[in-house]
Amino acid sequence: MAACTPITPVVRQAPVAEAAASLRGQAFVAAAHPLAAEAGLNVLREGGTAVDAAIAIQAMLTLVEPQSSGLGGGAFMVHYAAATGAVTVYDGRETAPAGATPDMFLRADGTPLPFPVAVVSGRASGVPGVVRMLDLAHSEHGSLRWNQLFGDVIRTAEQGFTVTPRLESFVHGTSAQASASDVVGYFRNARGEKIRAGEVLRNPAYAGFVRRLAAEGAEAMYVGETPRRIVARVRAGVLPGSMTETDFAEYRPVVREALCHSYRVYVLCVPPPPSSGVGLLQLMAMVEHTDIDARGPSDPLTWVKYAQASRLMYADRDAYVGDVPNVPVRGLLDPVYVASRAALIADHAGSPPAAGSPPGAVQAGLDATHEVAGTSHFIVIDGEGNAVSMTTTVESYFGSGRMVDGFFLNNQMTDFSFVPEGPNAIAPGKRPRSSMVPTVILARDGSLVGAIGSPGGNAILGYVSKALIGVIDWDMPMAEAIGLPNLVARGGSINGEASRFDPTLLSAMAERGVVVRAGSGEDSGIHGVIIRNGRFDGGADQRRDGVARSITVKGNE
Repeated sequence: MAACTPITPVVRQAPVAEAAASLRGQAFVAAAHPLAAEAGLNVLREGGTAVDAAIAIQAMLTLVEPQSSGLGGGAFMVHYAAATGAVTVYDGRETAPAGATPDMFLRADGTPLPFPVAVVSGRASGVPGVVRMLDLAHSEHGSLRWNQLFGDVIRTAEQGFTVTPRLESFVHGTSAQASASDVVGYFRNARGEKIRAGEVLRNPAYAGFVRRLAAEGAEAMYVGETPRRIVARVRAGVLPGSMTETDFAEYRPVVREALCHSYRVYVLCVPPPPSSGVGLLQLMAMVEHTDIDARGPSDPLTWVKYAQASRLMYADRDAYVGDVPNVPVRGLLDPVYVASRAALIADHAGSPPAAGSPPGAVQAGLDATHEVAGTSHFIVIDGEGNAVSMTTTVESYFGSGRMVDGFFLNNQMTDFSFVPEGPNAIAPGKRPRSSMVPTVILARDGSLVGAIGSPGGNAILGYVSKALIGVIDWDMPMAEAIGLPNLVARGGSINGEASRFDPTLLSAMAERGVVVRAGSGEDSGIHGVIIRNGRFDGGADQRRDGVARSITVKGNE
């Protein structure tokens, strides 16, 4: 595989290599549910690779965290190969059906459909990509057989798992999907009521599908009875979708070169468009032009400057990034352009900035994307030092709320702009823009230092950048950096975890134009790890049900 595509870095310090080699024979997993983490660890114990473990984790998350991701959705995987140092992106993002039209989410009078109406319609689902993407990655980086990777999830689906309070909150939530017939029917207990935390949930339909998937390979998702049922399900009801079995048969994942850019002494590697990885790199490059690193998290100017850098990044991301050929990636990261944008960061936040004009850009596009806070992120490092950083989603809570073969269908089409203009407008075969930014962290010599990522819709860029600043600039343990208050400044809104900020700090920020309002949705689910002092310093976001664990594995000494 090709190595990452380097973007001219701003070099401020000498490279520092971490002793990743000292961890050979040790493995690490961070995932959003203990059963998913254990499924991955079991694969690693059997001598599987990071990609092998990722397949087991995704299959289990589909079952135990169905509000966030699943085999009926899509994902971006960033893979680090220890033997060569290559960083490769596997794009399993969903695609628009061939019958999709730019105005499919507009009413007869030309106004956009209300999101709660669109999200549960048959038009909401794109062609799922995660299974074929994982199959491709497995063919290149797997060591165990495909059919060896699903035993834990089949047993758990048949025997049942205990519903967590977090899953209960979404089952009983106010989203449009929570009232959808498939959601209500699936989460009904023996008393005919919606299931509660502590009760056991079984999914024999999913167990049956995964048995076929294990035996037949990825084609079980793309040819035959399952796509036939999915097509029928999305074409049912009002606002039916246009998806066909041909759309499934023709879906292909994409192997892309990672975008890599320096931050302090490290190099961050992320997916290119249609991911928003370039936005994360641009934000971190602007932060390097500030004195945030010297101020620390208790200084109000830290957050005021960070909020302004975030607004500048989102203005550019929204205007230019999408599944289009003319995204000005190099222009957005051009050192002169970054410096010009960073020069707009002051000690007091003013009005929201407009998009800039990076080198190579066409006219800034109109954006009307409504991206909600779904998704899940996990990390695997195997005993040979290979790593996976993977963000995976069905988009909103339980996707479109429609279920086939025990898993939910995505609502990824609503990740497009409802207004048929700009880089994220709908077109047949197109992949919606994503805020998912699974990240691999390297030393300047190309050795693995760590990985990070988060769910959270368009807030992902804020969540990941905050944690990176904490762990790199302020030398915080990963878990503490993840636990820092979330602040997401985009356009005219500055949302965050007001209750996690010190009241005095909030007041000082407000005096400087940054008034934090409580956010909504799933909040962050950051998982991260950095190699320090010969060990994994990992963390799982305590805002969710995740765990971070390291083990000794056999046969890798």
